[in-house]
Amino acid sequence: MSAPESWKAAYRDLIETIVNMGYPEEFGRAIAKNLGSEKTMRRMTAYPYSAKPRSAEEIADEMLAIMSDRERWIAKKEAEAANARYNEILNEGLE
Repeated sequence: MSAPESWKAAYRDLIETIVNMGYPEEFGRAIAKNLGSEKTMRRMTAYPYSAKPRSAEEIADEMLAIMSDRERWIAKKEAEAANARYNEILNEGLE
């Protein structure tokens, strides 16, 4: 299964943004690969325009922050689903 075109575009855009900032393409690929999702790559692509990072370390720190936000969001959604199922069992019983 290949990635959707929108994901590929987000990947390319992020790498291009990193390269245009003067960093190696490999650095951009590493950032994109670690982020993984289209939404997180789009968020990271917007970051340099608003924050004007002065170093690769600042870029990497933002990548880690975005990844952490995503992990928290996933955990929240999993907890909400588990809570909904628990409430369903309380209301309807086990069958």
